[in-house]
Amino acid sequence: QVQLVESGGGLVQAGDSLRLSCAASGRTFSNVAMGWFRQAPGNEREFVAVISRLGTTFYADSVKGRFTISRDNAKNTVYLQMNSLKPDDTALYYCAADRNSILGARYYSVDEYAYWGQGTQVTVSS
Repeated sequence: QVQLVESGGGLVQAGDSLRLSCAASGRTFSNVAMGWFRQAPGNEREFVAVISRLGTTFYADSVKGRFTISRDNAKNTVYLQMNSLKPDDTALYYCAADRNSILGARYYSVDEYAYWGQGTQVTVSS
């Protein structure tokens, strides 16, 4: 059974940092891209960051320069380091595994991903 389990969310103040983790089990994900998405109440799920199997990264403009995605294939884990958090970053954060071994041009689309975790809540107070 394939599982992605996020952790590390919490309630922080604006300007603080958090590191989210996504632990994968049931199969290895070292050969696919892994992404982070987020969803605030009333909004659609939106792309945050992605890391390819070779380590290439892409970020949403809203988090560029503040968030860093990384992966440890030996641990089958993906991380999202979030610095200088803002109230607008408040959302449920999900990790996801790509359907394909090659990162597609639509890496920002939820349709690109086959497996999803249950999410971890991040709340940033002003």
